[in-house]
Amino acid sequence: MKLPIMGFINKAFSLSMTHLFLTELILLGLMISVFIPAQCFTDATDVQALQVLYTSLNSPTELTNWNSDGNDPCEESWKGVACEGSAVVSIDVSGLGLSGTMGYLLNDLMSLKTLDLSNNNIHDTIPYQLPPNLTSLNVAGNNLSGSLPYSISTMVTLTYLNVSFNSLSPSVGDVFANLTDLGTLDLSFNNFSGDLPVSFSSLTNLSALYMQNNQFSGSLNVLSGLPLNTLNVANNNLSGWIPQELFSLPTFICDGNSFANGPAPLPLPYSPPPPGRSRHKHKTRPGTRKSPDSDAQSSDSDKGPSAGQIVGIVLGSLLLLVLVLLAAVFCIHKNKQKVSGARASKGSFSAGSNDGHTEMQEQRVKSVAAVIDLKPPPAEKVTTVDRISKNGSLNRMKSPITATSYTVAALQTATNSFSQEYLIGEGSLGRVYKAEFPNGKAMAIKKIDNAALSLQEEDNFLEAVSNMSRLRHPNIVTLAGYCAEHGQRLLVYEYVGNGSLHDMLHFSDDGGKTLSWNARVRVALGTARALEYLHEVCLPSVVHRNFKSANILLDDELNPHLSDCGLAALNPNTERQVSTQVVGSFGYSAPEFALSGIYTVKSDVYSFGVVMLELLTGRKPLDSSRVRSEQSLVRWATPQLHDIDALAKMVDPTLNGMYPAKSLSRFADIIALCVQPEPEFRPPMSEVVQALVRLVQRASVVKRRPSDELGFGYKTPDHEAGDFSF
Repeated sequence: MKLPIMGFINKAFSLSMTHLFLTELILLGLMISVFIPAQCFTDATDVQALQVLYTSLNSPTELTNWNSDGNDPCEESWKGVACEGSAVVSIDVSGLGLSGTMGYLLNDLMSLKTLDLSNNNIHDTIPYQLPPNLTSLNVAGNNLSGSLPYSISTMVTLTYLNVSFNSLSPSVGDVFANLTDLGTLDLSFNNFSGDLPVSFSSLTNLSALYMQNNQFSGSLNVLSGLPLNTLNVANNNLSGWIPQELFSLPTFICDGNSFANGPAPLPLPYSPPPPGRSRHKHKTRPGTRKSPDSDAQSSDSDKGPSAGQIVGIVLGSLLLLVLVLLAAVFCIHKNKQKVSGARASKGSFSAGSNDGHTEMQEQRVKSVAAVIDLKPPPAEKVTTVDRISKNGSLNRMKSPITATSYTVAALQTATNSFSQEYLIGEGSLGRVYKAEFPNGKAMAIKKIDNAALSLQEEDNFLEAVSNMSRLRHPNIVTLAGYCAEHGQRLLVYEYVGNGSLHDMLHFSDDGGKTLSWNARVRVALGTARALEYLHEVCLPSVVHRNFKSANILLDDELNPHLSDCGLAALNPNTERQVSTQVVGSFGYSAPEFALSGIYTVKSDVYSFGVVMLELLTGRKPLDSSRVRSEQSLVRWATPQLHDIDALAKMVDPTLNGMYPAKSLSRFADIIALCVQPEPEFRPPMSEVVQALVRLVQRASVVKRRPSDELGFGYKTPDHEAGDFSF
């Protein structure tokens, strides 16, 4: 019996040791998992966004532990990065002397609450793609240009926004309607101009507003109902009366403006009560007491009107009825006279002519509705002006015209009576002249041919001018003035003096000079941003309808400026009638326009793709001098855009091989998306902008030539493709 008992004991001991060993292994594994960090602890999307930001900032050594090799920001304590769990919630890299741009993937940082890039040397524009759930955004003290991106309007959790000490311009834009949590807004020391946006009135939690040292104009009325503690509007172009409420603010600085002396006058008596409040109930102000007399008066009034009042009301009503009847009889008599007179001169009206009159009225209404209408200006600036056109119709202008009004005499003097020597261009709406004013300022004058305008242009011209003058974007030619005098209609634009992209590509006087690949990419990106603004920032969207390389003007630094924006409002009603004129040009028009006459924002996207093909190939959209199979640029090029070998043969030969293959391929991919025959498959311009920005950001600069700084490439025998950036 002894041996079996010992065997059982040994077996039990062996099992217990095995169990203990397994338990220790499990505990050891748990300890390893706790003390040794897992690889890529941070959310992969956040990691990628930070890597793109790091690269866009030129991979600075000041950002210790940052890298672009897929390491872990949260676990490795990247400088300025704070996390909660695996999510990046804060980036604070202010005052480190960083340069470069803000990149194109910031909107992937879904958990980011604080972004502080202030007091660096970051340039370019504030990207449209910002972290959507920010509570604090600070980009003050950089070299940022352009305007505030419209995506700010969707950042509803924002409580702090500081863009001061940059070069932002021109107008702020109505992007604040949904930012009801915003407590501090600093726009100071920029180049903002124009009226204060109406959406300021929606900032119901705003306690501090800094707007000093800009070029704001108009009045401060839109700020009168805000819960402000601090307001600084010094050194602007503001005018009008200062609202009474602002004088009671703890801090209010307003010097350096043109305000009227003293506080605003009191409102007129008998002003209607605000909406939602009963007209017949009058509440006393808190802290005041009604007098006995007022109580007596109110109790008497509650008893109803007296007999005398009733008699007065009845007599007044009878008198009013008699006047109405007399007016009706008078109008009927006058109408009979007009109808009989018309019959005497033209014969009786037929049913068909009456229908035609109705149709014309409907077309007039549709045309007015088609005029672009950007976000409305501040309420105090919206004035109603009645005008009577030649046909006797009454037109009511609801939008102010911010552009300068010129006389015909002044424009004749500036153009030497529109002489041939001042002629710089000609389009379907008329000729364009360079104007030289006595102050040395040069402008471009578009002298509109009346025969090119639609029947209702007289009703629409000033409204269209008003809307066009409010288009503000660094890549859009600014409408500075107009003239509507003595039957003349002229538009005064800023002068962009380096010619058009079309001339640069196809009619360059210097055969040895051509646009470099870098410059072509910059032109594509700038014009894409202009279309993005028209399509996705303006409300409702503005369709250009005549997008082509001839309407892309280049300045001395080869920055693009899109012209003729908003002129579609002056087109005839039937777009098919002008398919060869303003609405679309041969070679640029989208297929759906040729088939149905329908032109939308997606048609603009197609035209943009054609212009990108021009930049890629150096060819015209239609060229009858080529063999039949190559006359249409889109038909010839589209099948070859994804063929690397064929693509290399398509490139503009004047580039002399000075381009990187990867950049060329990505450029071609964007073109293929834009020129798809089905409109619904073409991307919105915001996606095109993002794709072009990524193309720029991913480019590796191998060697930069002095000539490339100017955007020109010069032919020399020994150039290699590797010498070129992008």
